[in-house]
Amino acid sequence: MVFFFYPLDFTFVCPTEILAFQKKIHEFEKRNVAVVGCSVDSKFSHWAWLNTELNQGGIKGVKFPIVSDLSKTISENYDVLAGEYGYNDDGVSEFKGAPVAYRGLFLIDKDGIVRHQVVNDLPLGRSVDEVLRMVDALQHFEEHGEVCPADWHQGDDAMKADADGVADYLSKH
Repeated sequence: MVFFFYPLDFTFVCPTEILAFQKKIHEFEKRNVAVVGCSVDSKFSHWAWLNTELNQGGIKGVKFPIVSDLSKTISENYDVLAGEYGYNDDGVSEFKGAPVAYRGLFLIDKDGIVRHQVVNDLPLGRSVDEVLRMVDALQHFEEHGEVCPADWHQGDDAMKADADGVADYLSKH
């Protein structure tokens, strides 16, 4: 599963990412990987955005689920909330920072274990092709038990996770 956070609906970078995931959704489905988005917006905001035409700033046509984290607890639990709750000098609860999620992305395996995570600051969009590369690397490891070196892509040589495997790989590359 690819579980990703984005700051807010009806913004600037967020629709480019969401539409990029939708454009490649067939690649994730081919790999039997679910894609799920999440932001701190309400389900009503998500619904409105999903029903707004692209030329009007919407994401109409997106088919994967988008979770509402209005309480911000999911964002807190994944440590992507761009701020934190605390108390002021008068003992009154307040939020310090931006009450939105950073652009966090988590690749979660079949057993529910996070195998890859990356968090981008608010103005920095992510690469869907890199997410697919990481899915391929994880699936290659799960199927073959081989580890994937830097810049590995599906079809490239991988290596055994021992000194001989590393030496063999490095001698060829």
